[in-house]
Amino acid sequence: MKIALDAMGGDKAPRALIEGGLIASTQCNGAIEVVFVGDRKRIADEINRHKELTRKARYSIVHASQVVEMGDSPSTALKRKPDSSIFVAQKLQKEGKVDAVVSAGNTGATMASGLLTLGRLKGVHRPAIGTFVPHEDDFTFIIDVGANVDCKPRNLVEFAIMGSIFTSKIMRKERPKVALLSIGEEKKKGNELTLQVHAQLSQSSLNFIGNVEGNDILNSEANSIVCDGFVGNILLKFAENLAEVLGAQIKRNMKGSKIALLGGILMKPVFTKVKKAWDYEEYGGVPLLGVNGVVIISHGRSTPKAVSNAILKAREMVDTNINETIQHELVALRGMEVVSENA
Repeated sequence: MKIALDAMGGDKAPRALIEGGLIASTQCNGAIEVVFVGDRKRIADEINRHKELTRKARYSIVHASQVVEMGDSPSTALKRKPDSSIFVAQKLQKEGKVDAVVSAGNTGATMASGLLTLGRLKGVHRPAIGTFVPHEDDFTFIIDVGANVDCKPRNLVEFAIMGSIFTSKIMRKERPKVALLSIGEEKKKGNELTLQVHAQLSQSSLNFIGNVEGNDILNSEANSIVCDGFVGNILLKFAENLAEVLGAQIKRNMKGSKIALLGGILMKPVFTKVKKAWDYEEYGGVPLLGVNGVVIISHGRSTPKAVSNAILKAREMVDTNINETIQHELVALRGMEVVSENA
């Protein structure tokens, strides 16, 4: 299997990307060939710093002369930087030369290039981004978290189907429980969008368990929670910042007390477990579902560990044929006319 890695995308490119890619290939004993896309000389120079990893890793380099910066407008970048590393990586997948793409670069450009180059799966009106939120000893998958600010009911129904399939295939949940994020558990609570979506999901073949509120996200029995990208992105950014703020507060308050410091030492295993649950490095990246290919979007601050995990997740998505299942389910859904064409 070949997975293209946007070696120039992200705050720590290309160093963290190169190391992470080599680690991923090494961990699976060369079952993955990582195709580094970007400035050939910079990539080669960085690879030469990892003599030990290169002995077991499989890799190749595809040159790209341009880079989409984090502050670039996605639409402008695609027009002015057709030879950017992310755009070249997506074209490699379109041409069948790689099986998936991983990028820690400009999220908007990754989405736009994926949609423009790969196109949508049959039955998908809009692709969506999903993410993981800790849930006791497990994770809850939330979709969408930023790809679609304004949505129609049929979009959220499609997100629900894609989220259900992803949690079934990747998170190994048999008949995943799907919930709709709203302002009340009652089916009549919410805005016009959530009211219509609730009615349609209730009639679908999904294991729909109804609405969940914001205070239920971390303790709900739902395996996948659906919302529009406007709400989801706010939720995602808040959760990321909350974890960082809480960690900083704990460290700050421990410094002023010897008793607290002693307690912190004794509680270190617990803190480590909690930190691991909230650490983006553990799951590496989030999937862009609904495009006709496999695209994993990683955090801009991705470390080698995060990059490696993102690549392994891409491999898992390819192995489980998620796109084929999504397309089949959405076509079947349209055939049953669960979703109104006028919604």
